[in-house]
Amino acid sequence: MSTHDDVIGVERAGWRALATSGAAATSFYDEVLDDEVVMLLPGGLVLTERSQVVASMGGEPWGSYEIEDLEALEVGPDTVLVHYRVRATRGDEPAYSALVSSLYARRGAGWRLVAHQQTPR
Repeated sequence: MSTHDDVIGVERAGWRALATSGAAATSFYDEVLDDEVVMLLPGGLVLTERSQVVASMGGEPWGSYEIEDLEALEVGPDTVLVHYRVRATRGDEPAYSALVSSLYARRGAGWRLVAHQQTPR
């Protein structure tokens, strides 16, 4: 399996956790988040505290999601950026559609999420 496949697998696992339960999502992100992280989210929300990010994942799970055009760009020997389009639904809320990017750094034997941005579309 290539580096790209490994990191894409981590990103997909995050969406599976987000669509399973709040507990699954917080557990997953507690494991994969780097010690220092930045998340740029819709509405101007910026999260830079690891504990805030983990806690924010504990909401209602997505009912469904579709990822399109998922690609990975190796920025350096231990850094990979994944980017894609996502469309997700939750309960009776309108569908959420965004361009997403996540930056991962290899730490020891695993990949850690360092930065994440969502741009609604």
